[in-house]
Amino acid sequence: MKLTANKIAGIIRKHGHKLTPQRHAVLKVIAASHDHMTPEAIFEKVREENPDFGLVTVYRTLDLLSELNLVCRFHAPDGCRSYMMRRPTEHHHHLVCTKCGRVVDFTGCDLNIMEKKLSGETGYDINGHLLEFYGLCPGCRTE
Repeated sequence: MKLTANKIAGIIRKHGHKLTPQRHAVLKVIAASHDHMTPEAIFEKVREENPDFGLVTVYRTLDLLSELNLVCRFHAPDGCRSYMMRRPTEHHHHLVCTKCGRVVDFTGCDLNIMEKKLSGETGYDINGHLLEFYGLCPGCRTE
């Protein structure tokens, strides 16, 4: 289950942040998407209805959503970031096609043992992780 723009708006307010019309426009675009979106793609989608909208507002909103752990941030091999609304009960990881850039989410990967081992060996208090596998998707493999 994905969070809706209205649920996210409530969480933002609950944490003491203002919900400006610009932030709400970004929320609506991200919540409506079923794929990871770059900040530029979000910006273009928002500008369809709000021509005076600024790209900086998208980045600031994405920073806030990341800070509140409401979006999943993905780092592509080329350094480009993309975002997707986080599923509230489901931690997931990514499979990334190195040819076309397609991203597939997957779940069911329990890394608790590895986190405990790393914490014990390094003294780090680990509070999260990011796991991404890279390869060719089925479509690119057949080309």
